[in-house]
Amino acid sequence: MSEQTKATGEYTLELSILMPCLNEAETLKICIEKAQKSLGELNIAGEVIIADNGSTDGSQEIATKMGARVVQVPGKGYGSALMGGIVAARGVYIIMGDADDSYDFSNLGAFVEKLRGGWDLVMGNRFQGGIKPGAMPPLHKYLGNPVLTWVGRLFFSSPAGDFHCGLRGFRRDAILKLDLQTTGMEFASEMVVKASLYKLRIAEVPTVLSPDGRSRPPHLRTWRDGWRHLRFLLLYSPRWLFLYPGVALMIWGLIVGIWLLPGTQKIGRISFDVHTLLYAAIAIIIGFQAVTFALFTKVFAISEKLLPPDPKLNKIFRYVTLETGLIVGVALILIGIVGSILSLTIWSETAFGILNPSKTLRLVIPSLTCLTVGLQMVLSSFFLSVLGLKRR
Repeated sequence: MSEQTKATGEYTLELSILMPCLNEAETLKICIEKAQKSLGELNIAGEVIIADNGSTDGSQEIATKMGARVVQVPGKGYGSALMGGIVAARGVYIIMGDADDSYDFSNLGAFVEKLRGGWDLVMGNRFQGGIKPGAMPPLHKYLGNPVLTWVGRLFFSSPAGDFHCGLRGFRRDAILKLDLQTTGMEFASEMVVKASLYKLRIAEVPTVLSPDGRSRPPHLRTWRDGWRHLRFLLLYSPRWLFLYPGVALMIWGLIVGIWLLPGTQKIGRISFDVHTLLYAAIAIIIGFQAVTFALFTKVFAISEKLLPPDPKLNKIFRYVTLETGLIVGVALILIGIVGSILSLTIWSETAFGILNPSKTLRLVIPSLTCLTVGLQMVLSSFFLSVLGLKRR
């Protein structure tokens, strides 16, 4: 047993090799044999854990006969199975991988070396190690995995070059502190996302992906699980889902609105009038809503420990308080009321008859925009304060 293992006092082994299992009788034996071989060759005090998710094909009996430790996980789903195995593991380090013989459990030395070197999460990278013919559908290889990895790296500044590689190693205590919540295939994304957000040390190891050794179709469903991964990445990034689009809409609306306030504008043969001004006003309103949703989501996610505390957000809330929100909101409402009164005055001058829309709407639209955004700001300030009570 390593000195590092002894020092923890909590663990009895250095390494646990974890495989989630749901009817993997065809390939489970060979996977366990390879894992045990790896433990022997590396001279590591370790164990092989099979986190069984309700197999009905005798997988549990196969694992027991092979000397692996079977952990029954009643909660359904890939994430549930893995989390059950992680909690039950006795190793300081865990290396997890699918039990379909697509990953080589007999070649884990590089993962162990990185983990012993102090890395918290060691990701396999199939694009560096090689994808054997037939191991990955072209749609996954050239579209799904590259796009989702690119999104993950962009949204969360993650160093992982293969976001969804199923073979990965990690420190058990570091991953448990992340308090992972998802129960399905999104678990793989959540682990990398939270590890990146919490600034864990992440490394990569080139990993070879071989064709699935089972005769039945895999559990993975391309479009369903791909969308679930993308949805998860979006929901975990309020900046990209709400904030950036909202700010862009508000800036576009303000620029176009200011451009059209003096009168009709032309670009070539095309004339832009109050109809475009109305769209600009709507853009400002929707953009403001998106920005407030970003704040709501961020505050709620932090309070529920779904996201780590954000020092930048704390700095913003030193200045953006309930009182400042109310002052700005009420000021906008008053501007809107004054503009509306002026509009009524202009209308009264024509004995409440027909008006020139091109002129009148240049006052009405900005006034209504100020009224709407002002009311939203007042209500949003109160709601943020309610969320803030829980945060404190």
